[in-house]
Amino acid sequence: MRVSEAMSRDVRVASPEQTICEAAQMMGEIDAGVLPVGENDRLVGIITDRDIAVRAVAQDKPPSTKVRDVMSHEVLYCYDDQELDEVAVNMGDEQVRRMPVVNRDKRLVGIVSLADVAQTENAKTTGRTVADISSPGGQHSQKSR
Repeated sequence: MRVSEAMSRDVRVASPEQTICEAAQMMGEIDAGVLPVGENDRLVGIITDRDIAVRAVAQDKPPSTKVRDVMSHEVLYCYDDQELDEVAVNMGDEQVRRMPVVNRDKRLVGIVSLADVAQTENAKTTGRTVADISSPGGQHSQKSR
């Protein structure tokens, strides 16, 4: 199955110039924990509820802080014509639960989540992806380094 057959196409995009308060409100409106960040029709980052909590609130930054100041600039993405099981393996390797989807012109066309994998892939693929995402370590580990 191709990513385009499983992904969510209705994606809200934050601007790097918006505040983290506005981004959090957008997340609340769509009941999501992540927003791609776009500028000039290009994907320039991604912001998660965790970014807001750890990079802003925990560091006593005000709600007026710009998205660009706390977003992740390194964006992992996949293509809409890739095989979903291949992307699921990559999600596990990178320990991410969601991944923006772009077309071959690198225009944002959707987002694929662990839930999309679970609803469309077999149990073995889904289980392996969840196990890999949940493994200790990775860039978001809370263990001391």
